[in-house]
Amino acid sequence: QVRLVESGGGLVQAGDSLRLSCTASRLTFSSYAMGWFRQALGKEREFVGVIRWSGDGTLYGDSAKGRFTIFRDGAKNTIYLQMNSLKPEDTAIYYCALDRGLGTGDSRTYDYWGQGTQVTVSS
Repeated sequence: QVRLVESGGGLVQAGDSLRLSCTASRLTFSSYAMGWFRQALGKEREFVGVIRWSGDGTLYGDSAKGRFTIFRDGAKNTIYLQMNSLKPEDTAIYYCALDRGLGTGDSRTYDYWGQGTQVTVSS
């Protein structure tokens, strides 16, 4: 049903900024949230942040607070992850996800996932 496509990943140096995008198609929900998770090699999936489509409320994981910002363009069915002051430990595959519910930090509650985009931060 819903399709999510991430883009914007790449190779950057520590301290740089990067903006990821996620475009959704076939959205028919009146209440949902879209967010970002990331997974580094050998590690568990980690919550980055989420934004609710109605009300624009946001929630961020601890690693994202103060450096990352999620915002959306409703007309384009797109959310963005603006990442500043990137660190090597931010290196991971970043996944976009949609929750037909409220949108939490628990990946198990999300209903749809994108294929991911690689972010690599060199020292």
